[in-house]
Amino acid sequence: MEFELLGWADDGPTLRLDHERFSYAGKFVMSATGKAAVRDGAIVAAAAFDRDRTDESTLRIRYVTVRRDRQGEGIGSQLLRTIRERAAARDFERVVIAVNNPFAYEAASKAGFGYTGEQTGLAERVMAWPAPDRSGWYREGIESFRDEELPPEASAFIDARETAPPVVDSFPDA
Repeated sequence: MEFELLGWADDGPTLRLDHERFSYAGKFVMSATGKAAVRDGAIVAAAAFDRDRTDESTLRIRYVTVRRDRQGEGIGSQLLRTIRERAAARDFERVVIAVNNPFAYEAASKAGFGYTGEQTGLAERVMAWPAPDRSGWYREGIESFRDEELPPEASAFIDARETAPPVVDSFPDA
């Protein structure tokens, strides 16, 4: 798999994704955010991001999508980790993402993001890198999804999680 930085927000990159294979596909045709993609021949994952409007030292990942037939392979974690590494190389001190389901929460955790204890008005959990220095953040965040109506597979996923955060995935350099 190959990581591709299509451009930062100032570059105005756009990306067309098949709406039947990718969630949030329409968000990637807009040029107001930076874009990154993972290719395995064809695009299998993408992310959109920009500088936080209230803190110039923070990069905010707005959308992440993994092709439906490739979900669960660790591609999203790899994409998130690579974006945070590129952001750090561009002197961003912090990278944040808001996730709306336990699967995305786990992927961000594996990429080194930690739950801040904050939630947006859209029932998303705010995660940050570097991860917050407080114990219990992983379990607190994953358990917070129980407050919502979840499909059975999401509830089973939460039930299977241990009390400690997952090991941060190690990937070859992108």
